[in-house]
Amino acid sequence: MNQPGNWSGAIFGFIAVSLAVVTIALLWEAVQEWRRRRAVAEQIKSLSQGTLGSAGSSEISLALLRGEDGEDPKWLQALVALIPQRRDIAHLLEQANMSWSVGTFLLVTLGIGAAFGVSAMIVLPGRLLPLLAAAGGAALPYAYVRKRRTRRVGEFEKHFPEAIDLLGRSIRAGHALNSGLEVIAEELPDPVSTEFRQVFEEQKFGLPLRDSLMAMADRIPLVDTRIFVTAVLIQRESGGSLAEILDNISYTIRERFKIRRQLKVHTAQGRMTGYLLAVLPIIMGIIMYTMSPEYMSVLFEEPMGRFALGMAGVLQVLGYLSIRKIIDIDI
Repeated sequence: MNQPGNWSGAIFGFIAVSLAVVTIALLWEAVQEWRRRRAVAEQIKSLSQGTLGSAGSSEISLALLRGEDGEDPKWLQALVALIPQRRDIAHLLEQANMSWSVGTFLLVTLGIGAAFGVSAMIVLPGRLLPLLAAAGGAALPYAYVRKRRTRRVGEFEKHFPEAIDLLGRSIRAGHALNSGLEVIAEELPDPVSTEFRQVFEEQKFGLPLRDSLMAMADRIPLVDTRIFVTAVLIQRESGGSLAEILDNISYTIRERFKIRRQLKVHTAQGRMTGYLLAVLPIIMGIIMYTMSPEYMSVLFEEPMGRFALGMAGVLQVLGYLSIRKIIDIDI
């Protein structure tokens, strides 16, 4: 049976392993950044000296535009190759606008999972609960990246109608499409400015417009972005008034915003219920432990009590996710 004093050892072990993971991740990112800078400098030097043919020059230019420079070590590549969804993870990191490679993400995931697992081994009995704690810790980096992706996509969606209106006004004023993209990149906040600046820069370096817009649609997984890209590409092939098309797209997006806000109002009670059911047991447990530590200490000292706490935590998470799924209405 674990004694209460083991909690201090668990906390110390968690902090030690977490600091080690953060240190390794920062050092790894510094090395990767140095390798990327060196690779870009060598590529620019090769282009300036004219030592490459036209095919090699085009391939390097595309790599510079996409940031595909530098590779992970062979041992890390072999480790990454074991992940079946590595392409999906790389795509998720790109959508979240993070400079991490899949190898860096894997190192952070394994490190945080080890930190939670070591801490749980000190406190919890058996092998199942420490494994569950390690799995939960390993899921945190993925949850963080998804949260960052969701926040970034939400910010883009909020300012996207303004970008479409600004592009339409620029075209009505007689500017070309590329000039309108540059105006959006200079006038609007991030991440809209960042995405349109990348499209503009890729255009300036000779990448086809179709490829640039399709890449932006992949980085921003929104129906509105795909509609915008499809409309622009069809207009360039078949002709028509692009400014009028952009006005219709902007109107449609704003109407969807209105419907979404109405749905948010109607589902407010369900969200509050989920938050209340998730927080109330924790608050009540803290109050009961403060009033009667001897009564609540059974949950932490007895194996059956710790098992009950673990199962309660799992059920709380499942209940909260179920409520979130019920009130998540996609339009």
